[in-house]
Amino acid sequence: MSKAFASQADLADKQITFEQLSPHCWAYTAEGDPNSGVIIGERYIMVSDATATPAMARDLIARIRTVSDKPIKYVLLTHYHAVRVLGASAFLDEGATEIIASQGTLELIQERGAEDMQSEMERFPRLFRNAESVPGLTWPTLVVGGGNPARGEVPGKLTLDLGGVKVQVWHPGPGHTRGDTIAWVEEEKVLFSGDLVEYEAGVYTGDAQLEEWPATLEALRALGAEAIVPGRGEAMKGRADVNKALDYTRRWVETLYGCAREAAGRDLDLKGAMALTREKMDPVFGHVFIYEHCLPFDVSRAYDEARGIKNPRIWTAERDKEMWTALQA
Repeated sequence: MSKAFASQADLADKQITFEQLSPHCWAYTAEGDPNSGVIIGERYIMVSDATATPAMARDLIARIRTVSDKPIKYVLLTHYHAVRVLGASAFLDEGATEIIASQGTLELIQERGAEDMQSEMERFPRLFRNAESVPGLTWPTLVVGGGNPARGEVPGKLTLDLGGVKVQVWHPGPGHTRGDTIAWVEEEKVLFSGDLVEYEAGVYTGDAQLEEWPATLEALRALGAEAIVPGRGEAMKGRADVNKALDYTRRWVETLYGCAREAAGRDLDLKGAMALTREKMDPVFGHVFIYEHCLPFDVSRAYDEARGIKNPRIWTAERDKEMWTALQA
């Protein structure tokens, strides 16, 4: 029997945890669903990743309001995937004035945002139960790395003062996408990594730059974080556990890409690459949340990159189903 497409069979609600990691930093996690981070200053609040829908974002806002009545001014898009960004309008309704993303993320929204929105809504029916509340694509108002201040673009690293706490926002290098952006609270050693880092959950690589990703992880390791909010999985506390998450992600990425390079070198087709990858990855990662969803997309991207396709091909709802059917046949 073929597997249900992507996460269409995953309909059970997850247990949400909203926990404090440091004097100003909070993690909003949900058993392997996409995470969000919250940084609460004396004047303003910043949210890292806006959830899949405004309805979901309102749950996050309600939890924030149990601990602070400060205005939510900033929303960071760590990257462009729909499950991370389409809830942003709820924060705008709450008074947020800046939606922040990297230049690379802006370019990806322009290039493939509409296709990604349709694709992910079909992959994740539970997360997009309230899809009718999504007004459309989420666009940044402040672009980090764009370099033209007249257009609201900020070259290099952006530092935001929320009152009593400063947040550094920048693009540490390609990995999960070519535009990944982090939030780093240096004084409290808390890192909000987006999907550059995962723990005990599938590492989605369908739009990744796999060759460069390990070096980006090492740049994050060099920060010496004492806590991390990964893209999926529990918040990790203590440097040893932060390193566990970095090691977990690096092992996934290097195993996947190594299998793809071997498959390409042996002139295997995509199904052959999938079989080879399963031999190596199923025993190590097969138990984790969203593994079976991620793996076909991951192998497809890794196989492409190993054969020289550097810019990931655009996923559409039609391409998703064609790939899935071909690999399940």
